[in-house]
Amino acid sequence: MEFAQLASVARDLFSAKLVYGEPVEQDGVVVIPATTVFGGGGGGGGAAETLPLREGAGFGVLARPAGAFVLRDGSAKWVPAVDVTRLGLVAAVAVVAVAKLVTKRAGR
Repeated sequence: MEFAQLASVARDLFSAKLVYGEPVEQDGVVVIPATTVFGGGGGGGGAAETLPLREGAGFGVLARPAGAFVLRDGSAKWVPAVDVTRLGLVAAVAVVAVAKLVTKRAGR
């Protein structure tokens, strides 16, 4: 894939469609899911007079659920997504840190 093609694909990928999902409606309530998106890319090439011509490019995307807008009875409410895995990791790190602190102070 040439750099221009890759740039076109990346431009199409990084759009509002990636951040906001299709609205879902049921029983008069509309839910619009949203994600947090991070991405980046780069590319480069060699001198044009040398053969074979060398060029390359790439990009990456990370998307995580952020929450959803809930539309009900003429009002909108933001409902954040809860990442249980991340909460568990933070709790585990906190427990280890407290345990180290307690054992360090007990050794004095």
